[in-house]
Amino acid sequence: MQRIGIIGVGEIGRAVVEGLRHGGGASPEVFLSPRGARAAAELSERFEGVRVCAGNQDVVDRSEVVIIAVRRQDHREALAGLRVDDDTTVISLMAGVATDDLRRTLATGAPIVRAIPLPAVRERRSVTVTCPSHPVADSLFDQLGQALPVADEGAFDVFSALTGTLTTHYAYLATLTSWAAGHGIAPDTAERYVRGLFGNVGRSLENEARSLHRLAADHETPGGNNERIRTTWFDPANAAALRKALDGLLDDLR
Repeated sequence: MQRIGIIGVGEIGRAVVEGLRHGGGASPEVFLSPRGARAAAELSERFEGVRVCAGNQDVVDRSEVVIIAVRRQDHREALAGLRVDDDTTVISLMAGVATDDLRRTLATGAPIVRAIPLPAVRERRSVTVTCPSHPVADSLFDQLGQALPVADEGAFDVFSALTGTLTTHYAYLATLTSWAAGHGIAPDTAERYVRGLFGNVGRSLENEARSLHRLAADHETPGGNNERIRTTWFDPANAAALRKALDGLLDDLR
């Protein structure tokens, strides 16, 4: 891959560019759409070989791989009239936009791959789900961490729904911090402790030799503090409510 275009330079588009430039070395040329003009201009100033194009068609014409990262409610307007050659590889980062829908919008025979890169692509640490497996897309996301190909869009949508839980996790940590502050702990001290506590939990997840259930059991003493919070707050009703919310999101994505 020598030339990559990105249409829609939001947070994930920015993270992809930063990941491609992470650690220096040889990197492909990157062409950015003017959509997200401030972020695109800032990236072009920071990185050599990153350019802002006059429009979306200009991005497509210059690129071998085109990454589409606009909001799904905007995609028809943003992509209307684009001409995409069949030898271009299209990578869609749009949740809830099926491959057939995007192909009708673009009216192209080009290969279309859906992907779910996470913000950690900027450090080349993201596990990125792709569908279907494609050598160009999988190679790109292996470079940015690890590609995780799945065979069908039904499975892909399940992974897409899982990503909808990220900000809930941050809000959970913020709630813990504000609870501690309400009991007299300085807010910055409480936040520092919560970040350290769950940062260590994150590192323990890298050990795939232990299942998530095993990790939970290893951190829990019968009758202890962790068991008390898990069984009194994250009880069967709470778990069922989470599953119901995820089912609703999955239905919407499909």
